[in-house]
Amino acid sequence: YCSAACRGASRRDGARLERAILEILASRRAGSICPSEIARQLEPTEWRALMEPVRRAARRLAHDGRLEITQRGAVVDPADFRGPVRLRIPSGVRS
Repeated sequence: YCSAACRGASRRDGARLERAILEILASRRAGSICPSEIARQLEPTEWRALMEPVRRAARRLAHDGRLEITQRGAVVDPADFRGPVRLRIPSGVRS
């Protein structure tokens, strides 16, 4: 796990969010997405409450090498970022 918050998160909910992230990214031809796109697709009216859980799921996927987290186009450390980020599948990796 990337943090104490990740360790405390529900394993089932975390797996659901990880699958959603990978499915939404796979449905895109190329590029990156904002974590809010995931949250909004899963909970259109209460999406803000999902933002941190989505970011935690993205951190786990990045730690496993299945996802890259970027800021201003550069890959960031999944355990040490703040502020707006985008998510993308690393080149050569299929979900």
